[in-house]
Amino acid sequence: MKKRERQFVVLGMGRFGVSVAKTLFALGYDVLGIDKDVEIVQSLSNDLTHVVAADLLDEETYKTLGLRNFDVAVVAVSALEPSVMATLMLKECGVPLIIAKASNSLHGRMLEKVGADKLIYPERDMGVRVAHNLADSNIVDYIELVDNLSIMEIEAPNAMWGKSLSEVEFRRVFKVTVVAIRRMEELFVNPNPEIMIHKDDVLIILGSAESIKALEASM
Repeated sequence: MKKRERQFVVLGMGRFGVSVAKTLFALGYDVLGIDKDVEIVQSLSNDLTHVVAADLLDEETYKTLGLRNFDVAVVAVSALEPSVMATLMLKECGVPLIIAKASNSLHGRMLEKVGADKLIYPERDMGVRVAHNLADSNIVDYIELVDNLSIMEIEAPNAMWGKSLSEVEFRRVFKVTVVAIRRMEELFVNPNPEIMIHKDDVLIILGSAESIKALEASM
């Protein structure tokens, strides 16, 4: 699968960081994962483009790994000091977009002051995902990646069964892209436009918030 041009680095390979990194990698992006725990890094060696063990409090880490060359950095560290220091050093490196996980509003304000462009509050954001799931029974999952860019997993609506992706015209009609199809235990990444949509397929869709809402409304 051809990798997309945007490159991501995820700092902190806890449950949240791993989830973000694996999702981005599955969508075709180059992803570097960083964690201080060598065992965690080794366990992820086949799951991401690159994964390294490094101290996030060491300024040399950011220079040695060339983090200034990445388009987006996700600071997924829970501890206050490492998350603030990592955000500060990424800002000094000149990373264009820094997304940081905050445990509470005070943590979030500190991260904003040192350069975070977007904050993620996992518990609050999980509420957004749950609300989307409750609002429409076809929605399996919903994740806001960055401002105005979301991923949604939906069960294929009845009206799409037996049609190819090109027949449904996702891009023209809804302005979204089907980046993968999950069918039982198989995952078709970057599916061929002529692939047929089956009953019980789960479509993984990437698009703007407006496009996602339009697709939701049509189901």
